[in-house]
Amino acid sequence: MPVSRSIQKALGSSSMIRKMFEEGGVLKKKYGDVNVFDFSIGNPDIDPPEAFRKTLLRLATENAAGSHGYMPNAGYQHVRDALARKISREQGVALDGRCVIMSVGAAGALNVILKSILNPEDEVVVCKPYFMEYRAYTANHGGVLVEAEAAANFNLNVDAIQAALSDKTAAVLINSPNNPTGRVYPAETLEELSVVLLRHGKKTGRYPYLIADEPYRELTYDGIVTPPVLCTYPHSIVASSYSKNLSLPGERIGYIAVCPQNDDADVLINALIYATRVLGYVNAPALMQRCIAELVEVKAAVDIYANRRMVFKRVLDSAGLSYINPEGAFYIFCKVPAGGDDLAFVDVLKKHLILGVPGSAFGAPGWVRFAYCVNEDLINRSAGSFKVAKEQFLSERRA
Repeated sequence: MPVSRSIQKALGSSSMIRKMFEEGGVLKKKYGDVNVFDFSIGNPDIDPPEAFRKTLLRLATENAAGSHGYMPNAGYQHVRDALARKISREQGVALDGRCVIMSVGAAGALNVILKSILNPEDEVVVCKPYFMEYRAYTANHGGVLVEAEAAANFNLNVDAIQAALSDKTAAVLINSPNNPTGRVYPAETLEELSVVLLRHGKKTGRYPYLIADEPYRELTYDGIVTPPVLCTYPHSIVASSYSKNLSLPGERIGYIAVCPQNDDADVLINALIYATRVLGYVNAPALMQRCIAELVEVKAAVDIYANRRMVFKRVLDSAGLSYINPEGAFYIFCKVPAGGDDLAFVDVLKKHLILGVPGSAFGAPGWVRFAYCVNEDLINRSAGSFKVAKEQFLSERRA
């Protein structure tokens, strides 16, 4: 057998997002980029801020000795200190650079965290719908992903999460603003979850970590602010990156922040640093670390995404399609017409050169995710195709 059984099995159900993205590439070659409405992948089309370009050019041309060499596995101390000040304000708890570990994006951060905390067959609880790669990340380190149903409005269902907890629960993994729904979990819900986790820890002697995946933290609308977790639950960990808010997904720069109120914080931090090394990341990219240290206060392009959200909602409204109003991120979760099958609806959409990702990929059949981190003109021009695709889908269902 040329590859491992686990990888061979995983390839059969590999990322639907990437599959749709690749199919989009084929369609664009055939019909032209401007004629394909590709809403499949969260790849920001907005250029990074001008401040990033200037900082990158200046730092890249510096000739300081050792500026491209190894540094401590946790990252440059001045970078960690700079981020710690920002994170302290966001999370409502005072932490220093010791509690921050630089990572290779949020995905790298999550893998480092899971490598550090999981024993074989340990469980990680997620609330549906969830980012599909969580299952692979958990399996990477011998864990098992346990799904809990969401509330009707796609808020966290604390009762369902509580029912999913067991003596094997190592962590609860949340993502707010959420991919794919755009939901921002309210502070009250996080406080309820904290009570449940503390009660479970007292009962079992094992306090589950609360892992908050926050790459979209700054991309929120209508005055909504993403509530903090580090001040809400002492056994919490934040994973984040600059992929979305500064449009730097290809640069793979992120971080882990550990709640300093955790009694085992020092042990956990040492484990995270060790895992960063042995997973082969070694350290986050040196140049990007030095850039980020100077850009911690640069804001995301929220207004641009807010306008695109408005346009996309108008397109779906005109087609008679219902959806969850996104409170953050840059995705809109659309209900399949007449309670139909999401895979079938995606196939019909594709015939009209519209690409979305079926909700089944996120654990939520009957829905489709569209990413609106694309040109506003493209969104506007998709309106007619959405209308025709919906009518065709309903007609085929009636036939």
